[in-house]
Amino acid sequence: MKKNIYLMALAFVTGALFTACSNDDDNEIILEEPVIENVEIGTSNNEVGVIGRDFHFEMDVVAGERIADVRISIEQRSGETYSHEWSHETIWDEYQGVKNTNVHKHLTIPEDAAEGEYDFVIIVNDQNGTTLEERRYITLILPENLPVDPQIRIFNVYKNGKQGDVPFYDYYDNDDFGNETFSKNDTLLSQVNIKNVKGDGKMYLLLIHKATGHYPETVDDIDFSKAIVYDVYEHQGHEEGFTFTNFPYSTELGGYERKGPEFIIGADSDSNVPQPNPIDGEKAWKNGDYYFGVVYRNSTHDLNFHYYIEFKIEGFD
Repeated sequence: MKKNIYLMALAFVTGALFTACSNDDDNEIILEEPVIENVEIGTSNNEVGVIGRDFHFEMDVVAGERIADVRISIEQRSGETYSHEWSHETIWDEYQGVKNTNVHKHLTIPEDAAEGEYDFVIIVNDQNGTTLEERRYITLILPENLPVDPQIRIFNVYKNGKQGDVPFYDYYDNDDFGNETFSKNDTLLSQVNIKNVKGDGKMYLLLIHKATGHYPETVDDIDFSKAIVYDVYEHQGHEEGFTFTNFPYSTELGGYERKGPEFIIGADSDSNVPQPNPIDGEKAWKNGDYYFGVVYRNSTHDLNFHYYIEFKIEGFD
């Protein structure tokens, strides 16, 4: 009898312990990890960084709880050969305490970097103690080894003047507009030369009100509902490097084959090709600060380039 009572008590205790363990398992807290998406490594997500040059990185982050910090590291890969050992890490803590955000950064690839194939490691630390780590790839290359290297040679802007006059803005002299402005019914004329290109390519010259928050860095990123097209021009089939310009000169003609338009501030339509766009909606003329610049894509070598300046426009209600 005592033995039976002992066995029953033991079974009761064991069952209670099992139930307690099961309840503990059921109540186990699972911490959510951060999630990233829409990752872009390099311009147009080409996974290329040019040593000594600006580098584009962007992604959307949703934290498990709140972001602690965001990091990237560039690490040499086993089995690859490099001229010297090199690595790089960047930490951004300005996102601390944020639940979700868009991380859009431009940083310079250090000049002491070694060319080659690298792991590009994205790390998001969460305040709940979890960490997301995602490994992508990147190629670092010296500028002299690029197939094409688009760079501004001439960027002139004229206000109520003609090419040949003193420009309102001159890239060479690193001018800025200061307190000067364009006003309604002023004319805008701009000559842009991009050196070190070949193959096929296309440039857009854009005027964008800063309040739209639109700042396209590639041709594919242009939102034509927000951007006024001042000029658009393309080149094709150039096997040798040359300087591409929207003011091409012909020695045979003894003059320019074409020029950028004398564009009226306040025009009803822009200069898009093949069909001009009405200047209305989000890009309707208004007072304030504008970006003006060039966005170029070399389709042969899948490289993009952009360059912007800023000035004010006034005279609109």
